[in-house]
Amino acid sequence: MNPQDEVNIASFVLQHRADALPALRAAVAAEPALELAIAGDTRSVVLCETADRYRVMDLVERLREVPGVLNVLLVYHHAEPSAALDEPVPPPHASGAST
Repeated sequence: MNPQDEVNIASFVLQHRADALPALRAAVAAEPALELAIAGDTRSVVLCETADRYRVMDLVERLREVPGVLNVLLVYHHAEPSAALDEPVPPPHASGAST
């Protein structure tokens, strides 16, 4: 499979100084692949969606360079073919209860 035919979804937890939040917001806003999901005083959650699996780690490094960011932890990473996102999600199965 061509790597450009997949979607990579990741989440990061960032530990940062309280005064780093404006710079973090600006860095995330400048990168279309990122979204600031939770902005905390000293910890925040950033979501990432990109077609390039290597870009995920590049973005981790970019976030680490934001002044006041102390650490960036990759918490979750999932990749799947982009065509799979267009497929309907099947309804959940019954939990086995019968009447």
